[in-house]
Amino acid sequence: MAKQIATSNGRALGISLDITRILLGFIFLWAFLDKTFGLGKATPSARAWLEGGSPTTGFLSNVDGTFGSFFNGLAGNVVVDWLFMLGLLGVGVGLMLGIAVRVSAVAGSAMLFLMWLASLPLANNPIIDDHLVYIAALAAVAFGLSLQRLSLGSMWRSLPFVKDNAWLQ
Repeated sequence: MAKQIATSNGRALGISLDITRILLGFIFLWAFLDKTFGLGKATPSARAWLEGGSPTTGFLSNVDGTFGSFFNGLAGNVVVDWLFMLGLLGVGVGLMLGIAVRVSAVAGSAMLFLMWLASLPLANNPIIDDHLVYIAALAAVAFGLSLQRLSLGSMWRSLPFVKDNAWLQ
């Protein structure tokens, strides 16, 4: 009976982590799509990346907190724009498909941590905001990789170059 409950709980945890992974992936992928095409949610079509807009200018040029001057200096830099957009796309696709999950979790966590730093001091809570909660969720997804089922992960991990480079899992 206890083994049956443990197996059932393990399946439920795996499904929960899969759903969390897919939802987090969609957050990153949506940000990429909206900033690229100006879908009218956070980015108007006139400021889309494809229309010559900078995906980092809106946020970074308005940072005025603890590290404001540092982040203001990065706003609109073409290299920062490309790194940011490639990060959004790579993390989003990786998480949604369940491939390169650990790399995606580390890259996504780094991006979120930088956005958290740019937001200091926080408006509502002196320490915790959604960026840190998302980082914790990414850590759970990365550490729960062995429970992953709803993904292309097993096929990805069977590829020779992934087998030779475990960090790509």
